Amino acid sequence: MADYDVQYDRDSGDWTAKRAGASRPAGRYDTQAEAHDAAAGYAERSGGGEVRDHRKDNNKIRNTDTIGKKDPNPPKG
Repeated sequence: MADYDVQYDRDSGDWTAKRAGASRPAGRYDTQAEAHDAAAGYAERSGGGEVRDHRKDNNKIRNTDTIGKKDPNPPKG
């Protein structure tokens, strides 16, 4: 299982999908949606995990998706 972060790279001006704890991104993409889809695929192929989307302006986590496993904190209601 692996967790991935989708973050904006200010230096290159693109979005990255990076495995948690890795020094280099697994891929670079033009849009956040493309990076999120790629990160979800990486997580799925590694047995599941979390995909965390970060805000472009302040890099804080704005959304988390559980991929390929039971969601430990499902939405209520």
